[in-house]
Amino acid sequence: MDIKTETSFSAVKAPWLKNYGDIPATLEYPTTTMFEQLEIVANKYPNQIAFDFMGKKTTYKTFISQVHICARALKAIGTRPGDKITICMPNCPQTVIMFYAVNAVGAIANMIHPLSSEKEIEFYIKESESITAVTLDQFYNKFEAIRQNVELTNVILASIKDELAQPIKAGYMLTEGRKIKKIPKDAPITRWRDFMAYGMRYHWKYLSKRSIHDPAVILYSGGTTGVTKGILLSNYNFNALATQVIATNPMFRPGDKMLAVMPMFHGFGLGVSIHSMLASGGRCILVPRFTAESYAKLLKKHRCNFIAGVPTLYEALLRQPCMEGVDLSCLKGVFSGGDSLSVELKKRFDKFLYDHNASIQVREGYGTTECVTASCLTPTHTYKEGSIGQPFPDTFYKIVKPDTTEELPYGEEGEICISGPTVMLGYLKHPEENAKTLRVHEDGRTWVHTGDLGSMDDEGFIYFKQRIKRMIITSGYNVYPSALENILDAHELVHMSCVIGVPDPYKMQKIKAFVMLKPGLEANDEKKQILFEYCKKNIAKYALPYDIEFRDALPKTLVGKVAYRELEQAELEKIKNEQKAE
Repeated sequence: MDIKTETSFSAVKAPWLKNYGDIPATLEYPTTTMFEQLEIVANKYPNQIAFDFMGKKTTYKTFISQVHICARALKAIGTRPGDKITICMPNCPQTVIMFYAVNAVGAIANMIHPLSSEKEIEFYIKESESITAVTLDQFYNKFEAIRQNVELTNVILASIKDELAQPIKAGYMLTEGRKIKKIPKDAPITRWRDFMAYGMRYHWKYLSKRSIHDPAVILYSGGTTGVTKGILLSNYNFNALATQVIATNPMFRPGDKMLAVMPMFHGFGLGVSIHSMLASGGRCILVPRFTAESYAKLLKKHRCNFIAGVPTLYEALLRQPCMEGVDLSCLKGVFSGGDSLSVELKKRFDKFLYDHNASIQVREGYGTTECVTASCLTPTHTYKEGSIGQPFPDTFYKIVKPDTTEELPYGEEGEICISGPTVMLGYLKHPEENAKTLRVHEDGRTWVHTGDLGSMDDEGFIYFKQRIKRMIITSGYNVYPSALENILDAHELVHMSCVIGVPDPYKMQKIKAFVMLKPGLEANDEKKQILFEYCKKNIAKYALPYDIEFRDALPKTLVGKVAYRELEQAELEKIKNEQKAE
């Protein structure tokens, strides 16, 4: 077998594999939907805990019962197979229940960030043509603001307090609960409890038999051009990923705990932290809002077996005093993805794990939302510095000359292409972008052209270099400068803008905006504050600029484009000079 084009996780036999037995190069994948797979597991492990949420435990038996009730409620409000349901929620029980209920009735879950701005939510609803939206009471005002601009038949409001154990609920209502604005009694919404009551009274047929290759989920990504697009993914995509994740972690046992901090609107969170666990009998510790301190406390309290996160999460854990002396011998797997894990940070965190009695090291992976999430992972006991690991079973990597299908030799840098069972169905409403990203090569396989630069060695290890496309990654989130520039340029004060990523020891990159005001306007703090407030209304919190710098002119290339690289270089020089001065 040609390792280069047909390599898989176990293509190269290594001594460490004997610890767990050989991981097969090819696997058998479920012929069920995600809901059906969950039901199989629930019947097998009815009394095991499916998830913990802020002190409240839910068994698989209770969980699947709630999914059935929720599915019946969806049918009661008129949901049909193929309908789009927007889920704008953090990691909480209602999110997980709704996700699998949507799947049970054959609808499509449109997963979006609950901290998205009003305009972004409006775009996601229109783009997906959603007829129903599910969100938390604390985000209702965003939906109220855009309701007249979208065609939503139903808005279902859930509340965190409804899923809390009584002692914690009282504390929540005295703190976080008090911050939630009151919702008018005549608001055109359905409360979660009332919605679930519909399901209790609905007794007609509600389950839908869909093909495993039908669309099941929409996640969002900027693709190769930086334009936000919906990515259509199937039941088969998610079930294949779950099978691969478990196969490449043979130490997993049903009942093992995953600290699920990565959000469910993200492929990493939904695919690895949630579905891979629940489709295999695992136990999810649901974390609705991440802080490094709360994460450390949950890890300590629950003695989790698996954790998955972005590099900034691990960097933050290193600085948590409450982690001092904590025994982490419970850990079986620590996965890093969503951004490049620096060699220095890996060494520091591996030492942290060793000092806390863990017998494992961080395993870096690589993936793209066009393949749900991870499709490549560092083997358990083999690590090559700078490598992101080897491909999952049945997943193939190829390095090609950018913008071509011409394969390059080992060690040579080019565009990373991926083929396998998790490859997306395609972009929603973007046929031209589909043609650029999904290409059939001479081998007859459909390959995702990732737009990322990398190389492969002769043992099938992949090395990620950088993104070909212009993109900023901040705290693991993809941010597209062109989208932010479009928003800034739309303001009445702004003549032109340019957004760049600035190196940051915590976020990896933070966002800075350069703005040319319209002729005749004077740059001052008042105008800067006006633009900051405008950004807060129109840009997601994680993508907000930390600084806005006014410029009389922006540097240009020879063809008249804004020379953003020149601005990036100037910022790097400024950082270096500041460090020298210190």
